[in-house]
Amino acid sequence: MWDWLFQFVEPLERASVPYAIVGSVASSIYGEPRATNDVDVLIQLPRTEAAKIARAFPDELFYVPPPEIIEIELSRSHGGHINVISLDSMMKADFYPVSAWEVAWFADRRPRDIAGRTLWFARPEAVIVHKLRFYREGGSDKHLRDIRSMLAVSGDEIDRELVERAVAELGLEPQWRIVQET
Repeated sequence: MWDWLFQFVEPLERASVPYAIVGSVASSIYGEPRATNDVDVLIQLPRTEAAKIARAFPDELFYVPPPEIIEIELSRSHGGHINVISLDSMMKADFYPVSAWEVAWFADRRPRDIAGRTLWFARPEAVIVHKLRFYREGGSDKHLRDIRSMLAVSGDEIDRELVERAVAELGLEPQWRIVQET
């Protein structure tokens, strides 16, 4: 059941690339589970090590952008994005370089046991902020539903003060208000 996720996490682990799962997979861990076609993963990797990603995912099994494209994406101060697609399952991983505001939160990522394996997840506050940013950029209500389910299921674990500071810093107040209105 989790093989689709492991196929993206195991190569990162073998390549010693620190990661934290965010997006709908993480919101399903902290909230109500839902189906998804991909996994969003924060990665901490300097641009000088871009080839590590290309080497971690063999060409015969995955589509991976060329190392020079990965390097460009790792260099972005905000919004870097690397798609890796399994040629067998056609499942996709979206790797996002850790941005300046995420560095402290990345250091506080959480281990969770999934099917007998320890995987690293972003703290719930980081998942909420990540989803607020995607809602602002794309407008999909699925992000709002995910956040609301996280607040309902894991509300006691979530440091709302921390979320509110990040929301103010990143200009996400309108999106956060929408989440709280319903």
